[in-house]
Order: sequence, then C-alpha cells, then structure tokens
Amino acid sequence: MDILVAVGSTREPKLRAVEEALTAIFPLLHGAARFKVESINVDSGVRHTPLSRAETMAGARQRVEAMRSLVKKSEIPYGYFIGLEGGIEIVAEAGRRWVFLENWAYVTNSAGKEAFGQSGAVLLPQTLASEVIDKGVELADAIDAFAGSAGVRDAQGAWGVLTRDLITRKDSYRIALVNAFAPFLTP
Repeated sequence: MDILVAVGSTREPKLRAVEEALTAIFPLLHGAARFKVESINVDSGVRHTPLSRAETMAGARQRVEAMRSLVKKSEIPYGYFIGLEGGIEIVAEAGRRWVFLENWAYVTNSAGKEAFGQSGAVLLPQTLASEVIDKGVELADAIDAFAGSAGVRDAQGAWGVLTRDLITRKDSYRIALVNAFAPFLTP
C-alpha cells in the first residue's frame, strides 16, 4: 500500500530531503507501507527570503494550505502534506546583530495532526547578511555572488557554502522534517 505525500515544492534539494527523511520515518510509523511523494508547485505567501522565524514558519504552513486548497476537489487521498521554507532569524545579543539561516518544515496528516520542525541554524557572515537584510537582495542571488557560483540554491545551498558541505541544504531540510515528524513518532 502506498501512502501519498504532497510536498509544496519542486526544488530538488527539498524533494531529496523528503525522500531521505520519509525512508527513515515511514517504517516507524507505517510498518511495511510505502510512500509516494508528489511534488506540487505552490507559493509560500511570504517574501523570497523571509526575515523572521515567524515569517519562515508561516511560509511552510502556507505551502501546505495552498496545496490543500489546490487538491480539495481532486479527492486524491493524501496521507500527509509537507511544507518546507528557509529564512532568516535576526537576533540582537550583546549589542550585535547576529543573522542566522534556518529551515522549517510543517507537516499535517489526513487526520488533522500537525507539527513544525526546525533544522537548527547557521550564522551568516556580516557581508552576506548585509546584502540580504540591508540591501534587500534575495538570499539565492546573494549566496551565488558570495560563492562566485550560479545555482547554489539548487545544489548545496547556502548551508553547503557556509559549512563547506558538512551540512547541505538537503541535509538541513531533512533534519527539519525529521523534527516535524517527532510528535507523530511519539504519542
């Protein structure tokens, strides 16, 4: 039996993260049942680079809401909906501005259970943070310029650039998704 899982993105790192996380999670939740991921391109309803934890979390949730609205009349029996969103968290501490990249996952199942999970955070260098926050440059464009490369978002992501690929964009979303599934795994 296949359980359908809708993911609110067509980005390859996000989809690979979902596949990896569900490969580990599904045997714990559903025994021998298999999952089938369906990628649905939906808008997050937030800016390209959310500039707060609340906005990033809202983007993940709104991806799920947009998918549910899209498939409402289709009668396709989705078992889970997953929204993934990355964004910035700005923290003032000891008189300094610290800027972190965080990824969030939001999961809901057909029974209405829901949960958020976070990836952790990686500190952005001040030059990169200034481009995104002060100049309004989208993180995807800023990280390409910072790395002297193109298409970083669809490869290792800012996470990979900043950690020298010790943690990639895919890895960070996988962690966020595992964290989001934690309440489903433990009663």
